[in-house]
Amino acid sequence: MDESHFQLDFSNTQIAFANKSDEELKKTAWLFGMMNKPWLVRFGSKLGLIALNLRLPFVTPIIKATIFRQFCGGTTLLGCQQLIDKLWHFNTLTVLDYGAEGKETEKDFNHTMTETMRAIDFAASNTSVPVVSTKITGLARLGLLEKLDRKEALSPSEENEYENVLKRIDSICHHGMDQGVGVFIDAEETWIQDSIDDIVNKMMARYNRKKVIVYNTFQMYRHDRLAYLKQSFEVANAGDYLLGAKLVRGAYMEKEAARARDMGYPNPIHSSKQACDDDFDDAVRFVVEHYERIGSCCATHNAKSTYLQAQLIHEKGIPHDHAHLNFSQLFGMSDNLTFNLAKAGYNVAKYLPFGPVRDVVPYLIRRAQENTAVSGDMSREYGMIMEEMGRRGIK
Repeated sequence: MDESHFQLDFSNTQIAFANKSDEELKKTAWLFGMMNKPWLVRFGSKLGLIALNLRLPFVTPIIKATIFRQFCGGTTLLGCQQLIDKLWHFNTLTVLDYGAEGKETEKDFNHTMTETMRAIDFAASNTSVPVVSTKITGLARLGLLEKLDRKEALSPSEENEYENVLKRIDSICHHGMDQGVGVFIDAEETWIQDSIDDIVNKMMARYNRKKVIVYNTFQMYRHDRLAYLKQSFEVANAGDYLLGAKLVRGAYMEKEAARARDMGYPNPIHSSKQACDDDFDDAVRFVVEHYERIGSCCATHNAKSTYLQAQLIHEKGIPHDHAHLNFSQLFGMSDNLTFNLAKAGYNVAKYLPFGPVRDVVPYLIRRAQENTAVSGDMSREYGMIMEEMGRRGIK
């Protein structure tokens, strides 16, 4: 198919913000304006955490009315419904994520499992919610995962604890298969990722026989992940199951570099942004090339990588909405990618966290920090919002 016939314009702000009223756009502009002040984000993040821990009564309503509303769906599943329907009106799917992470007790882990299974039931009743997402650190103790990663022998009580972890994750994946709902399992820090990979591979071998239900997440800012993606594909083929692959750049760069430095081992992250971008794009080419045996999601805010996957799908004559080829962006960010992809008929979803405000604060702080301006420039998001306000003549 001739490339000249392929048209996708991510700079179209009219399509990008068609789902926002003038008033909503003004509120978003105000919030992103605040987030473009690095000192304010640093101060606000620290102050917000302290105030939440002190359970000051005024904090939760302020967070809920500002940053929570921008980046989360609601405190409950039912609270997300209106937003899910609104996204669907613009041909956009939803990936639901119960925003719990870093939990430490069996009670908390079981609660996260229950909420995730409830999200699967909710998704099954919504055509526009094909997938739920979960984090292993919401279902297993960090110390246990670290010990598994170090290949240390577990005590009898830890063996029992690990069995419970596997039962929880198996229950979620089994329920996903029963209800026809996919399960994204997030990647986390390198020092627990091997144990996460082992668990996810077990689940894929069990539940991805006929359809892709379980997806592992590949952080392409790691210099070993492109090879691991290809190896995972070979293992899946040898085991006669389909590979589920969510491609992301990665979320823990500074943390990874600091730990590698402190502990004296090589930094697992690419030494340059270009190397990371090259690996991500090679991963996109790989999953599109093997789309019949790999169900994938291009989960990035990078316009070039997103364009590349859309272009490859188009040029190969694959239906734009093929179930194995998906895109996703975080709710509240990169609307120019999401809604222009949706308009062009691609499978694209907003990743929508939900849960009590306290539980999603770590997630919200990461979003605020991501959107903070570098060297005083307005972020891309803020610039596009201002452009659309100008186009509409909003003062």
